[in-house]
Amino acid sequence: VTMKLWGGPSDKGCCSVSDVLDARRAADAIGVDHHVFNFGDDFERHVIAPYVAEHDAGRTPNPFIECNRSIKFARLLERADALGFDAVVTGHHAQIVTVGDGTRRIARAVDVAKDQSYVLHMIPPKDLARVEFPIGGLEKSVVRQMAADMGMRVANKPDSQDVCFISSTTSRDEFLGDRLTHTPAEVVDTDGNQVGQVDSIQLVTIGQRKGLGLAGGSPAQYVNNVDIGAQRVTIGTRQDLLSESVELDVLTWVGEPVSQGLVAQTSAHGATRPARVHANTVTWETPQQRVAPGQTVVLYDGDIVVGGG
Repeated sequence: VTMKLWGGPSDKGCCSVSDVLDARRAADAIGVDHHVFNFGDDFERHVIAPYVAEHDAGRTPNPFIECNRSIKFARLLERADALGFDAVVTGHHAQIVTVGDGTRRIARAVDVAKDQSYVLHMIPPKDLARVEFPIGGLEKSVVRQMAADMGMRVANKPDSQDVCFISSTTSRDEFLGDRLTHTPAEVVDTDGNQVGQVDSIQLVTIGQRKGLGLAGGSPAQYVNNVDIGAQRVTIGTRQDLLSESVELDVLTWVGEPVSQGLVAQTSAHGATRPARVHANTVTWETPQQRVAPGQTVVLYDGDIVVGGG
């Protein structure tokens, strides 16, 4: 099955015409039917609209997580049920393990460099009962060799990690420019002195260094706060970016809450950091760079996902 999600220009991600044709050829190579499901309206409602709204609110969204949550699993599982299928099998690099109480959990892939457990952390156990990730236990190089041995033309196709609805000829700024009103903002230092200006505060994110209208030759400065209401971006040193903890809007545990012995990941392919959790607050063992509002923190006990928010 190929899910057709984005109807606009697309030459990367998973929604281009070439990707549909590649999937069809792959299905033909192993002798299975290939179907295309059009979930464009769902994608617009659950991924595009929130993506724009989050930027408009000065937050930094992760469309991959929302697409997996609402479309690639929730919507696809609904369609699988309607058509009488027993399971959904995907090519994600993650594993599903059974823990002591008999429930299935998301765990890291064997190929850690390709691991996608972070963007899959929110799949509930009831859905995991009907999902399989057969390549999660294999290195990517092995998967490519298997595809080559089967005669698949996609065996050496480059990996895709881009946002499908932003093409190579359309920047994020241009995409959002058609969907929201950009608001100029002053850039100030930690003492409140104006040192620059940005054309769109909606496009600024925590940790950003470039595009802040700063004078050349100045020491490296990073965004450490974005205030949409005041139309103000505050910058400081890398040290100013550090924080001892992060409070989550919503924290969801897969099973029973865990407070100690955890590691937390704050971006799709970022490093994990030791942490402890109390209520909705994640406290780092050592201060870490602030997490941009809108981003997700995923909690692991070893390699197994235990929660996130």
